[in-house]
Amino acid sequence: MITIYADKYKEEVIKLILHVQNVEYGVGISVEEQPDILDIQSNYIKDGGNFWVALNDNGEVVGSIGLQKKTSEVAVLKKFFVYKDYRGKELGIGTGLYEALLDFAQKHRFSKVILDTPSKATRSHSFYKKVGFKEIAKEDLPIQYDYPDRDSLIFELVLADK
Repeated sequence: MITIYADKYKEEVIKLILHVQNVEYGVGISVEEQPDILDIQSNYIKDGGNFWVALNDNGEVVGSIGLQKKTSEVAVLKKFFVYKDYRGKELGIGTGLYEALLDFAQKHRFSKVILDTPSKATRSHSFYKKVGFKEIAKEDLPIQYDYPDRDSLIFELVLADK
């Protein structure tokens, strides 16, 4: 089940993010380098973006995705993670999270969604390309924002004209 983030999921979301980043992918990113996850309400929801979690049948967090509003036109996709055992098109958890974000972005009339991803996270790169993101050079970013750079690639999705 995909649902909007509530603070009761905070510890599980942090655990998910750190596990996928550091145990599965060995990226080596600390909580201190991503303080946005310590206050998702302020860093995503109150600023005009949103954050969703995927729950398994036991109500445990197994996936996350966030959208940060940067300008009235541009939003940043962040914290898109699904535990390994819950990935794959058979379960559709990643797709469900992404569709919730895309629907929100379109309803709120963003024209671009951008994201950064570590170069070694190749599985996610193929997903982003499949759903229409194009890799762009860091110099071509429409806005500047902070992210923990791990030889990161930047992707951009141009949303259809409203």
